[in-house]
Amino acid sequence: MCGIAGFMTLSGEAPPVGGLAAMEAALQHRGPDGYGHYRAGDVGMVQTRLAIIDLATGDQPLYEPAGAALVANGEIYNYIELKQDLPAGVFATASDCEVPLHLYRRYGMDFTRHLRGMYAIALHDPGAGRLILARDPFGIKPLYYVETPLGLAFASEPQALIRGGFAPMRDGAPSLNLPARNELLQLQFTTGRETIFQGVHRVLPGETVVVARGRIVERRRIAALPTGGARPQSESDALATFDRAFADSVLIHQRADVPYGMFLSGGIDSTAVLAMMARLNERPVQAFTIGFSHTDAADERAAARTVARTLGAEHVEVEFREGDFWQSLPAIARTLDDPAADYAVLPTYKLAETARAAGLKVILSGEGGDELFAGYGRYRSVTRPWWLGGKLLRGHGNLEDLGVLRTELAGWRDGIQAAELAAAAPGRSRLQVAQATDCADWLPNDLLTKLDRCLMAHGVEGRTPFLDRAVAQAAFRLPDELKVRKRLGKWLLRRWVEQHVPQAQPMARKRGFTVPVGEWIARRGAQLGPLVAAQPGIAELCVPGTVATLFREADKKRAGFATWTLLFYALWHRQHIERRANGGDVFTILGARA
Repeated sequence: MCGIAGFMTLSGEAPPVGGLAAMEAALQHRGPDGYGHYRAGDVGMVQTRLAIIDLATGDQPLYEPAGAALVANGEIYNYIELKQDLPAGVFATASDCEVPLHLYRRYGMDFTRHLRGMYAIALHDPGAGRLILARDPFGIKPLYYVETPLGLAFASEPQALIRGGFAPMRDGAPSLNLPARNELLQLQFTTGRETIFQGVHRVLPGETVVVARGRIVERRRIAALPTGGARPQSESDALATFDRAFADSVLIHQRADVPYGMFLSGGIDSTAVLAMMARLNERPVQAFTIGFSHTDAADERAAARTVARTLGAEHVEVEFREGDFWQSLPAIARTLDDPAADYAVLPTYKLAETARAAGLKVILSGEGGDELFAGYGRYRSVTRPWWLGGKLLRGHGNLEDLGVLRTELAGWRDGIQAAELAAAAPGRSRLQVAQATDCADWLPNDLLTKLDRCLMAHGVEGRTPFLDRAVAQAAFRLPDELKVRKRLGKWLLRRWVEQHVPQAQPMARKRGFTVPVGEWIARRGAQLGPLVAAQPGIAELCVPGTVATLFREADKKRAGFATWTLLFYALWHRQHIERRANGGDVFTILGARA
């Protein structure tokens, strides 16, 4: 795992050395184990390395005989499938990231169709005069770009493009993309190609972008999910197919020359991951669980403890306290340059810190299980007609009808509507459309961004075995009745866990994972409300006085989530737009004068 960045000029001249160096420095946390530099004609690229595989020989950039060079962030899996595609002798010697170079030389722009894994790739082919940027189909690994008057810059994080001097600025600060800001406040994440920074764009999941003379000249895209509707099959056949695919995926996601472990909640997805890891490992798996004491939030440690004991795991329990919330939130907001106002960032950040302190550099997690197996309650709502209580997917904004906004936040649902239209492929059920809609934006721009930034902030690589081509083939085209049954989502995955870890009680109804942010905010609401209301990012959006009132009511469910959203955005705006990154806890930072 690593950070990558680079620049291709319009003029054909050499790229700016200072800008490349600034981007490299901004990405150092993603790769503290080494650096790579490349410069040829109008292209320069840098890489910061987190050494996971091929510790002594895996430095980048990588080259192939015809002259192409590559820097990449990710892991490419399954040489057995790829062996027939590689030249003689390459299979025995190639590192993960050499494989795309050889496939590129054989298949040209279709080389990504032959890749399996998670990746963000930059490949320069001087002979063809082109720079190629590519991202894995699920969007597990991030990649951003800016088209400037001098050429095109790319990087693993927007903050690198900003610090390199490539992003559009106004009065010394990045410019806000207001439609994306509206999405963040109402949805808790942003959608599509545009980020919250004006002029900073995402390479979309599964997209390959071709750049020539500093400008994009071609785009191609491969889908993460299989086409077509449900494929009829029995439960027993579906369980067997999933078991084979999942075993293979977990096996290859464990490939590492450094210690690895996993994040374990009391839920179905991470229990399944641990169960398969325990099957495949001779030694106990290190499993990390977080919990919240002295709150009304469900504490998953007891359930996780039972699962860990049953599977022989080495279980590490971590306490997240109210003091952690106030102390770590500013650092988390600073880490999430592409913001996701998801309170799950809080435990993820502390778990990553704990895992790294324990000597681990790789963590497996259960992201993707809900999307592929239809675990969310909202999926059951969207499949019902409106007269039976059916609801629009993400039809209500976080700040709607609370009386705090000066004006309506226009267009905040446009991106979701576009994703819904794109997801409504022929033959898909309403349930599949909802799943595909979430896979288009919620998954890469909230869950996977959260995982990437929180883990990479501590030099840890996150791996997601559910988000694998074969697992998606096994799960997404299941009949709806094997996904949702008896008012339970993830039916087939529950049945698999029931067979392998019955002690987990997978058929029991459980409270969803939550973090008691509303409870903590309510305790300090009278003090916190005026501080948040006074922040420039909030004052331009909200009616004076209403924010303080809302914070005094944060113990109510809707008000609690709204205050969390406003607090996160106030801290994010202060650090990334106002550029006031002074240290301290929430109260110190919000109370500091300009």
